Amino acid sequence: MELTLLGTGAPAGLPRPGCPCAVCATARGPEARAATALLVDGALLLDLTPGAALAAARAGHSLAGVRQVLLTHPHDGPAVELPAGLPTAGRVPDGRVLTLISGHRVRAVSVDHPGTGYEVTSPEGERLLYLPPGAAPAGLADGPAAYEMVVADVVGRPDAVARLRAAGAIGATTDVIAVHLGHEVPGGAELRRRLAAAGARAVPDGTTLIVGEYHAVPDVPRRTLVTGGARSGKSLEAERRLEAFPDVLYVATGGTRGDDTEWAARVAAHRDRRPGSWRTAETCDLVPLLAAEGPPLLIDCLSLWLTDAMDQAGAWDDDHWAAGGERALRKRTAELLTAVRETGRTVVAVTNEVGAGVVPATASGRRFRDELGRLNAAFAAECEHVLLVVAGQAVPLRG
Repeated sequence: MELTLLGTGAPAGLPRPGCPCAVCATARGPEARAATALLVDGALLLDLTPGAALAAARAGHSLAGVRQVLLTHPHDGPAVELPAGLPTAGRVPDGRVLTLISGHRVRAVSVDHPGTGYEVTSPEGERLLYLPPGAAPAGLADGPAAYEMVVADVVGRPDAVARLRAAGAIGATTDVIAVHLGHEVPGGAELRRRLAAAGARAVPDGTTLIVGEYHAVPDVPRRTLVTGGARSGKSLEAERRLEAFPDVLYVATGGTRGDDTEWAARVAAHRDRRPGSWRTAETCDLVPLLAAEGPPLLIDCLSLWLTDAMDQAGAWDDDHWAAGGERALRKRTAELLTAVRETGRTVVAVTNEVGAGVVPATASGRRFRDELGRLNAAFAAECEHVLLVVAGQAVPLRG
C-alpha cells in the first residue's frame, strides 16, 4: 500500500498565516507544511485540503484515479473547491466499513475529539490507521496484530500513541508518522528529537511511503539523564520523554515536608500535568526498582536522592564524614550506579546542574555541590542519552 502525504501540517498549516511566533518565522523550505491530507494508492483521499491537486502533482501523482474522498474532521474557513472529477467528500459513521472498487477496506474509528479516524486495509492485508488532529481513539476493535503504520497527531496527543501501545495496536515495528504539525514545537532537530522519544518520525510534505515496508523505527533511549538549573524546564522535558507510553512509574524522591504549603503546591503542579495512567512511588530506595522488571521509570530527582543519602551517612558533619560517612555515601552511590548499569527498564532521571553559581558559604554546602557533581558525571556515563535543559531548551549532550 502506497501512501503519499500531500500535507503534514496542522489545519491552519505551518507557518500559520499572520502568526508572528518564532516557529512560524523559521518554518521555511521542508519545514513548511500544508494542512494534512493523505493519498492512498491513488484511489483514496483522506481529507480534502486547498491545493490538493497541485500537491499531488508536485509529488508525481494525479488525483484522477481517486474513487473516494473522506473527511476526518470539521473544516473551518471557506469551502474547499473540489477538483474536477473527484467524488463528493464525506464522512463515514463510526464503525461503518466501506469496500472500495480498488479493493481497499475502510473502517471508521471513533475518536474522543470532533472527527473520525480511519483504518485502511489494502487488498494485500497491510493496515494503516489515520487519526484527525487533536484526537485519540475512543475505542479500539480487536485487531489481528499491530498496525503496519499509524499516522496521527503525535505532538498534540502523545496519549493517543500511549493508548495504541497499551492496546497492542502499535508494536515494535509499527511506523508511527507524526502529522497535523503546527507551531506548538520547533521544527528541525528539536522536532526529530521529541518525536524519536515517542518512537515516531516526521516527513516533509510530498513524501511517499510504502505501508508495511521495513523502516527503522526510531530507538527510544533506554537510559536518559536530564540535567539543568532551577526552573529550567528539566522536569517537563523528562516527562515529555515518556508521555507516549501508557504505564510509567513516577519515582518522587522528595517525599513530604509536613506543613510546607509551598512544597505541597510544587508537588501538586507536577502531579496534575502528568498523564492519569502514570503511577507514583515516593521513595529514595531506587536499587530494588531498577532491578525489578516493569514499566519505564521517571526518577525526579537525583539531587533529592543525594540529600537523603547524605542525611543517612551523616555527611553534613565533618567528624561523621571523616569517620565513615564518606565511605557509606560512596558505597550507596556505587550500588545505585551498578543498578542503573544493569537495569533492563527504560529510565529517565532528572538532576540539578551544579557548579555554575555562587560557591556555597558553608563546608556542608560545598560538600553537597561536589558530591552532586560527581554523581551527575557518573550517572551520565551509564546513560545512552544526556540532555542539558537551559531556558526551556533541551540541548543533547549525548545520543
